[in-house]
Amino acid sequence: MASNDPGFAVMPTAEDPTKGGIGKDSEASDEQPVAPDQFDPKYETSKWEIWAYYSYYIGNNGLTLFNFAPTAFQNLLSEAAGDSGTLQFADMNRTINSIVLICNGISFAIQIVLFLIIGSYADFGHSRPNILIVLSIVAFAIGFGWMGVHTANKWHVAAGLYIVGLIAYQTTLTFWTAAFPGLARNTDQLRKKAEQYTAGQITRDQYDYADTLQRSRLSNMAFYIQSCGEIVILAVIVGVLYGVNVTASKANNNYGLSVLIAFATGVWLLLAFPWFILEKRRPGQPLPPNMNIVMVGFWQLYRAITHIWRLKQSLLYLIGYFLVGDSLNTTVTVIATLQNEVVEYDTLTLTYLLLVGIAAQAVGIYSFWWIQQRFQLSTKTMFNAVVVGIILLDGWGMIGIWTQRFGFHHVWEFWVYQTFYGLFVCPWYSYSQIMISEVTPRGKEFLFFSLFSIIGKTSSFIGPLVAAAIIDASPHGNNSTPFYFLFGLSLLSAGLLVAFLDLKKSRVEQARFLRDEELVREKLKFEAGNGSLGS
Repeated sequence: MASNDPGFAVMPTAEDPTKGGIGKDSEASDEQPVAPDQFDPKYETSKWEIWAYYSYYIGNNGLTLFNFAPTAFQNLLSEAAGDSGTLQFADMNRTINSIVLICNGISFAIQIVLFLIIGSYADFGHSRPNILIVLSIVAFAIGFGWMGVHTANKWHVAAGLYIVGLIAYQTTLTFWTAAFPGLARNTDQLRKKAEQYTAGQITRDQYDYADTLQRSRLSNMAFYIQSCGEIVILAVIVGVLYGVNVTASKANNNYGLSVLIAFATGVWLLLAFPWFILEKRRPGQPLPPNMNIVMVGFWQLYRAITHIWRLKQSLLYLIGYFLVGDSLNTTVTVIATLQNEVVEYDTLTLTYLLLVGIAAQAVGIYSFWWIQQRFQLSTKTMFNAVVVGIILLDGWGMIGIWTQRFGFHHVWEFWVYQTFYGLFVCPWYSYSQIMISEVTPRGKEFLFFSLFSIIGKTSSFIGPLVAAAIIDASPHGNNSTPFYFLFGLSLLSAGLLVAFLDLKKSRVEQARFLRDEELVREKLKFEAGNGSLGS
């Protein structure tokens, strides 16, 4: 995921190795230590800015275009298909679940292209906040547009709304998350730690841990507060659904889904305004010479790919991130389609399930953060625990291939799933981002977050397409068969990340990488100086 520059003092160029350099560390020389981060008071993170950041996330909670829009889409597909259970889509008859997975894959494939074109706006210049506003307006329009789509004959329109809505939801999250490192590293707490390090009162390791903890705190608290806010929104939604009498008929239930999406969109619109107004627009990187804003996205991706080969631990995490992300994104989609079928698209039941899931999510993310802080555990330890939870989830689904007694075939299983997912799997969305920042050299956040974002989008469209192909190829269209693929993928990624990823080695590699960058820069300056003298 692309990240805007943290915005310290004078903004470095993309090649500035002194930002985060360790060449003057007190443990490496007798010179005065220099903190990796230099602070400009006008960019210091305020309490209200942080709460505005949280507010946007409470609104962009996924209820609109990520949770209930897919349900509405699948519901209309099911009604249009009737007893046959299949529809003509992409030149062949496909099951409902297969169509949903294919649309999911198409959406993420488009996101890759879109991100290559506009993703650089998150890194360069001052346009990232404006891009977020524009993308949010598109998302609001899609959310309100669902009010006119709640009958089976409009399933083609629903497919378009689903694909575009998912693009809008994911891209708004990308540009919102891009502010995260800048907020964390401009806080008053980290400024004080930088002063202590410069004064020789703490070591570089202690400063780095404070930096890690601050990023972990902001990311986890955003997720926790969003979860609490989402519970309140869902509680209000229950009242709204009773108001439109969704239990009276299938038509009322369909209309209730559309009303629910529109209502949650209205809440998002209101909660987004504080962030649009209060965000301190920290400048991004200047454009490299002779390059425009579109070209720089491809240039940035190329540079990240060439750089990461010199950082073995970063590359290892990139591979693991691809595999786990592919497995989890597809797992969530597959389980959601199974859940919708089992509860027969009952809007109230789905809302109650989400209430349980979000409540568990709030407890889970806060518990992970409390345990990490209480026992001084590393980000890697917490991340490993989440990966184990994903493996158990896929194993549970795989059992359902062989038997109807267990494996996402009964309503009670989805109550258990929502609880388990919230407690043990949802922290992935926080800790996976923190882990990216752990394996990224300081001052290179732009390059590496862009690379990880592209890889994440790629995995998100490959997995659903593979899962859809597996369902279509199975003899009886068994919707649980993708779990063979997903369980194996989760197990492979766990083996790579848990056994081989070492964040201490990564820090050493990052320090060496930054020193090499400094040597290259000095060499170029020397050669340029000699050239000018010679002329």
